[in-house]
Amino acid sequence: MNHEPGAEIHHTDPFAVPSGQRSPVRRLRGRLAAPVTLWTTPGPAGLTVSSTLVAEGEPDRLLGLIDPESDFWAAADEAGRFAVTPLGPSHRQLADRFAGLFPAPGGLFATGEWRETPYGPAPADAGGWAGCRLDSAREYGWGLLVEATIETVNLAEEAAPLLHYRGRYHELPS
Repeated sequence: MNHEPGAEIHHTDPFAVPSGQRSPVRRLRGRLAAPVTLWTTPGPAGLTVSSTLVAEGEPDRLLGLIDPESDFWAAADEAGRFAVTPLGPSHRQLADRFAGLFPAPGGLFATGEWRETPYGPAPADAGGWAGCRLDSAREYGWGLLVEATIETVNLAEEAAPLLHYRGRYHELPS
């Protein structure tokens, strides 16, 4: 390790495509702040998802873009249901773990406290979760567009959101 004066630790991804070489669509997507959510299903399996949309109506619906090759998708497709938990600022490491960016010795659910639900585990310290019934899924861009009906919503206290913006986590100022 270099400890010479002026040596710095860089907090950028050395494998990332330089911003000037990224596609304009990727750069546009990066400029849209998105809530960070955790999708889980019985099995259990889970995935961090930042492309989640809730649509009120009769019935209430939830849409999201997920990785079609994820363990989560295989388990959710089989179970036909899943839970969606909005994550907060204290969940950065959890979000990275379920995104495959942080080690998970013993498995994704080995650390932290979990609340068992009929739809999948939810972090016990989260501000709530929604139970969803899988309606359909289809290829959409490089992802899978998942459509679901929200069957139940369990909200605790108001919680600050964890946001994903320009490739990093952010939180709202207090």
